[in-house]
Amino acid sequence: MTAAPLPPHPRAAMPDHLLTIAEYAALGETESGYTELVEGRLLMSPSPAPRHNIAALELAVQLRSQLPSHLIAVPEVDIDLELVPARQPGFSRRPDLVIVQRSGVKRVSDKGGLLRASEVLVVIEIVSPGSRRTDRVTKRGDYADAGIPHYWIVDIEPPVSLLACHLAGEFGYADGGETTGKFTTTEPIDIGLDLDQLS
Repeated sequence: MTAAPLPPHPRAAMPDHLLTIAEYAALGETESGYTELVEGRLLMSPSPAPRHNIAALELAVQLRSQLPSHLIAVPEVDIDLELVPARQPGFSRRPDLVIVQRSGVKRVSDKGGLLRASEVLVVIEIVSPGSRRTDRVTKRGDYADAGIPHYWIVDIEPPVSLLACHLAGEFGYADGGETTGKFTTTEPIDIGLDLDQLS
């Protein structure tokens, strides 16, 4: 009886060059923990804690009934930030939740590829202990550079808060400070969220 060959070592599958968005999309679902692409480099992100996932699910549930038919909330999906031409090392983030045009989801289903920043109205990140600076500084800059109109940062440490950022021209995102309890806005659409339900 002949033994089946061992699967290749994970390092053998690692790219030996900086990836474009198309190359990153072609990787598909990976088991190696790589979830984002920054200047063509794969970034590893550990699985979030249960509280983090529960908050993301509750946010999606609250948003679902409030979104008009042309918009949809999508959890943990790759977004092409469209920061560089297609043949250059790309930038892709995987936010906790996005509010995106349904037409973008249909395009990806029909033609493949990734959702595009230009199809996203709101990107939402839920702060984790290991992502506090990344969410509040690095990703804030990335999403602003990508032209995503609204960025909401949710911190589930009591009291649960939401920082709603909106593009303010060349200055990147502006915000009016953190909200606790009930969050309501008319931009980009009428939405009300019960933040206390996220903990």
